[in-house]
Amino acid sequence: MFGKKFQRNYALSDQGIRNTKKGAFWTVIVNLLVMAGTGILYMLMKSYMEVIISNSPLAGIIPFITGAVIFFILSLLTHLEQYRATYGAVYGEVRNMRISLAERLRKLPLGYFGKRDLADLTETIMGDVNRLEHVWSHCLGYLYGAYISTAVIAVILMVYNWKLALSCLWGVPVAFGLLFGSRKIERKHAERNKKAAVIVSDGIQEAIENVREIKATNQEEKFLNNVYEKIDNYEKVMRKGELVTGLFVNSASVIMRLGVATTIFTAIELIVRGEIDFMMMFMFMMVITRVYAPFDQSLALIAEMLVSQVSAGRLMEIYDTPTAEGTETFEPEGHDIEFRNVCFAYDDKEVLHNVSFVAKEGEVTALVGPSGSGKSTCGRLAARLWDVSSGSISVGGINISTVDPETLLRDYSMVFQEVVLFDDTVRENIRLGKHGATDEEVYAAAEAANCLEFIEKLPQGFDTEIGENGVRLSGGERQRISIARALLKNAPIVLLDEATASLDVENESRVQEALSRLLMGKTVLVIAHRMRTVENADKIVVISEGKVVEQGKPDELYANENSVFRRMSDLQSASSVWSI
Repeated sequence: MFGKKFQRNYALSDQGIRNTKKGAFWTVIVNLLVMAGTGILYMLMKSYMEVIISNSPLAGIIPFITGAVIFFILSLLTHLEQYRATYGAVYGEVRNMRISLAERLRKLPLGYFGKRDLADLTETIMGDVNRLEHVWSHCLGYLYGAYISTAVIAVILMVYNWKLALSCLWGVPVAFGLLFGSRKIERKHAERNKKAAVIVSDGIQEAIENVREIKATNQEEKFLNNVYEKIDNYEKVMRKGELVTGLFVNSASVIMRLGVATTIFTAIELIVRGEIDFMMMFMFMMVITRVYAPFDQSLALIAEMLVSQVSAGRLMEIYDTPTAEGTETFEPEGHDIEFRNVCFAYDDKEVLHNVSFVAKEGEVTALVGPSGSGKSTCGRLAARLWDVSSGSISVGGINISTVDPETLLRDYSMVFQEVVLFDDTVRENIRLGKHGATDEEVYAAAEAANCLEFIEKLPQGFDTEIGENGVRLSGGERQRISIARALLKNAPIVLLDEATASLDVENESRVQEALSRLLMGKTVLVIAHRMRTVENADKIVVISEGKVVEQGKPDELYANENSVFRRMSDLQSASSVWSI
């Protein structure tokens, strides 16, 4: 019943399976105990009928009172255990699921996040887990417990009278057969609902992220109407899905409740024939009200259980994605970075073809080339943010694909054009470069990165909150905080990806001065469009259409009249003169 397919369908861990079994067990105990209470009431009524018929005083009431007290105590204890086995255990399972998801996402390669829509991923982590939490706590244990307890009760009823038992219980398998038969339709609507929800999240996120551009171009009405349209569409999809679900659930409930009518007709006929007495009919009428009770909630939730399989599939897609793994020890002999016949593809489209070069320790190696040539891809591969399709990249003679990314990145500092800062203080944003760094170390890194001149002008200095992604700072200030972070880390390998491309001349000179302190004695890999930013590099690697077309010292490459590097340098020089 609870095999691997079941475990995968509902994204359950091994502990989750154990919790479901425990919840089902205590649900069976509770249901059977409730049915036992019905039996006690039946015996009491039977004794009372005998008193009425024989006109004798009611005797033996003490055992019934004792039984009722024992029943009440057992009912309380079993319901408490059922609660612990379902709700209590499930809440712990949800906590473990969220932690497990966070750990899994932490180990996934960066390429995974490039392929997944962030709004969709957020919906998976938050919405899908919430949906599964409700199914784990409210449905699985109750439903499978109801299956087992009903099967036990059915056997007992068959012993008493098989004809009444069949007339009472025939609707249960038919009702559930109808619901499970509709699972493809339910799943189809669930997938549509999820897609519509993600589209709404995307639209809202896009409008919020681009609010300045929207206002600057007077496009508020257009974007708001677009969001309203997506919300209206989501509402229509949800209504249709709820209508279909309600149709099947209510139909199943009606079919199951028809068992009451068939039980009454069958009992009357059997009484007329003399096969049973009125008390037997009375017992079955009490039983039938309790047999259906466990399924009342399950019928309402079984559709949700089927829909939850869509959510489980989205979660399992994260777990099915291979993680970037490797050894947790990294002791290279030096920090030369060597690309050897490296190929890399995005979605089966190869963007790097047999790239080979060496970036030596203590030197600045610059990757240049036209936009889209693969420069930034090389930088990300060098830090194992992505894994190569073929070939190898080694640092100090060690293939980086054999090293755990978190271990590897301890030896890397990275400064990108698009700086990422957190909604925290200046101090804590710099401290990200080195866990546990002292205030003195943070101050020294800020000073070396030329940050003090603007930090000291902030309202609370280093303790100033800078807003989401440093919105209260200028581009140059944000870039210098990024460099201060890298200086604080003081890693032997530095990757610079267009670190000064978006800065004005004044800020660029300050950032370049800060970078000169960062790069001393390190293995430096610079990705740049501006040729003048790599004039002092020790080595130039020119990449075009995913291939290394030439490499060497800047003056040597420029001396070659037919070199790509010279042509790019001359074109940029001409465009600079024309812009002046």
